Amino acid sequence: MRFVERIASWAGFEKRSEDPSWAALAPGLGYYAGLSARAAENLSTVLACTNAISTALAYVPALVYRRDTAGNRTEVPDHAIARITREGANPQMSWPDFTEHLVSSTLLTGNGLAVILRGDRGELTGFRYVPWGMVTVAELSSGRLAYDVADGRGKTQRYLEGEVLHLRDRTNDGKIGLSRLSRAAETVSGVQAANTHAAAFLQNGASPSGVIEVPNTLGPEARGNLRKAFQDRYSGASKAGNTLILDGGMKWSAAQISPEDAELLETRKFGVIELCRLFQVPPPIVQAYENNTFTNAAQAGLWFATFCLAPWARKIEAEFARSVLPAGGPYELELDLSGFLRGDPETRWAAHKIAIETNVLDPDEVRQIEGWNPRPESKKPEARSEAPSVQPPQIINYVPPQRRKRTHTRVTEHDEKGRIAAFVQEEIADEEGQL
Repeated sequence: MRFVERIASWAGFEKRSEDPSWAALAPGLGYYAGLSARAAENLSTVLACTNAISTALAYVPALVYRRDTAGNRTEVPDHAIARITREGANPQMSWPDFTEHLVSSTLLTGNGLAVILRGDRGELTGFRYVPWGMVTVAELSSGRLAYDVADGRGKTQRYLEGEVLHLRDRTNDGKIGLSRLSRAAETVSGVQAANTHAAAFLQNGASPSGVIEVPNTLGPEARGNLRKAFQDRYSGASKAGNTLILDGGMKWSAAQISPEDAELLETRKFGVIELCRLFQVPPPIVQAYENNTFTNAAQAGLWFATFCLAPWARKIEAEFARSVLPAGGPYELELDLSGFLRGDPETRWAAHKIAIETNVLDPDEVRQIEGWNPRPESKKPEARSEAPSVQPPQIINYVPPQRRKRTHTRVTEHDEKGRIAAFVQEEIADEEGQL
C-alpha cells in the first residue's frame, strides 16, 4: 500500500494527513471542557474582551508603505490593499467588519481564515471571510496545508497556502493555532460554573433554601404534594418575596448561608479578572472598575495598546506580508496604533509641538495627521511675516530745556541830533530757552 501511495505522490495526487488531531480542530471548536467558542461568548467578560480587541484593531488606520533601497518609507494610497481599506473587503463587508470578524475568530478558536480574491490578471481585489467551523485542514505530502472550505450547501472548495489569509494564535506545532479558551479550559470552566450557580440561585427564588418541619410523619403522597405546592407557590425569581403560610404546626427553618457569606459575588468578580488575564486586557477596558483609580484608568488605554493590541497588529502585518504581498517586495502593511492618541488631546498636541520644534514634522504634516487640509499659502505664518510691519511709536522721556540768558542793550538818552548819547546793557532770560 505504501508503494502505491508513493507512486501516487509522484503523479501529483494529494493525501490527507491521518493525524487525528487535524479532525479534532474542525469543525469541533471550543476548549476541552465541553463549552464551544460560541457558547463561551455567553460569558460577558469573554465577549467584552473579544469585542474590545477586534473593534480596536478594526478602528486603527491601515496604511500601505513602499520601502526604497535606503530604507525610507513612502505611503502608497493607490495600492490595492489601501483601496480595499477604503472601499471594503468585498461587496458585503467593509474593512472594519472584515478585520473584526477575522480577529474575533482568532481569539475564540485560535484561527481566522479569509480567502484572497483576485481578478483575471491576478490582481488583488478583496478578501472573503470564512468561519473556522466551515474549514477542514489537511496536510499534503509536501508538508503544505490545504484548506477545504464548505459553502453550507454541500459543496467544498479546496484552497492552498497563498490562496488564503490564515491568522492564528500561538500554536503547538507551528501550523494550527490553539485558542486561549482551550489552553485555560479549567479557568473558563470555573467562571462558567460560578455563573451557572448564580443563575440557578436566582431561578430558585433568590432566597436561601431550607426545610419544613412537621409535627407528624408524612406519607410519600403527602410529602410529594407538599413539595410540589411549595415549589409552585414560592420557587422562581418572579415569585420571590411571596408570603409563606404554614399550618398544621409546620415550621420553616433556613438551611443555607447567604450568597455574600458563600462569597459567590466575590468569586464572580474574580472570574472577570481571570478572563481578562487570558486576553491581556486591562479590567477598566471591559468596565470592571472595582479596583480602579484615576491613575490606572488613565494608563489603561496605553497598557492596552502596548501589550495587547501591538502584538496582534504585528501578527496581522506579518501574515499580510507572508500571504498577500509579493515575497521580497518593497510593500508593507502597517496598522497605525498612534490613532489611539486621538482620545488624549493634551498628549497629542504636546507630541505635535515637539515634532514641529525639532523639525521632524512641519505644520502641514501635522494638519494631515489630524485629518485637516493643508493651510492656504496666504494664511501660512511665512506669508504673514513678509507683510510690512508697523513699528509702534517709541515713548521718549521729555526733558524740558534749561532757560538761557542773553545780553540786551537799551538806549537811555539821545543828543539833539538824534544820536545815541547814553545806553545800558542788561541780561534778559529767554522764555523759549533759545537765542
